[in-house]
Amino acid sequence: MSCEELLRALNEVIDDASALALYTEFADHLSGCNPCQLVVDNVRKTIQLYKSGEPYPMPAGFQDRFRDALRAKWQARFPNSKPQS
Repeated sequence: MSCEELLRALNEVIDDASALALYTEFADHLSGCNPCQLVVDNVRKTIQLYKSGEPYPMPAGFQDRFRDALRAKWQARFPNSKPQS
């Protein structure tokens, strides 16, 4: 299994820690690939933090800047799309 294949399959198994044992190729790759181990560990930790945390409202100024940055990235990637209000 290549790193690319592992990353594509990651979404299917990352949310269920016990599912990794079912995927021998996945486990074999992870046992020998430190970069992929780091990716999997970071995704797991992010999911755990998300599930255990309480929503925290973004400050209004940050929320506006974040929305503007996302809109700018979208327009750069899809210049022919119409902006939404």
